[in-house]
Amino acid sequence: MPRLKIYVGTVYGGALDVAEQISPLFEQAGYEVAVIEQPTLADLVDDRPDLALFCLSTTGSGDFPGDFVAFVRALKETPPALNGLRYGLIALGDSSYGDTFCGSGRALDEILADLGAQRLGERLEIDAMETFMADDAALPWAEAWIAEQGLSA
Repeated sequence: MPRLKIYVGTVYGGALDVAEQISPLFEQAGYEVAVIEQPTLADLVDDRPDLALFCLSTTGSGDFPGDFVAFVRALKETPPALNGLRYGLIALGDSSYGDTFCGSGRALDEILADLGAQRLGERLEIDAMETFMADDAALPWAEAWIAEQGLSA
């Protein structure tokens, strides 16, 4: 059974809620799913999943949530080769912050690409100004992502 790890970075719990809401979709698609809060580099590198999904909020001026900072720092300080890692990304933000909207998701996407990882499909950016419940946007996106990328096991 293929394994999916959902790496979560959250401020007020919204990204974790999204991860927990979409997990059953991947289980139905044949994956063993693990939701990882406060991920470490070892969670990604030492026990690499068949598929990775990053679900994170943006805080402050486009910054990573506090529970995700150590993970990103490790990616930068000890850059692993992520060739062959297939991933998706769900970024939560607030467009009233202008240029820093979904800044952490966009920054992580760039870091992962620089390390050789391959994003499947488009990054989902959820705007709190337009979508009150983030899972209202995430659930249809995840269903479409599974179908369009042929991810059913």
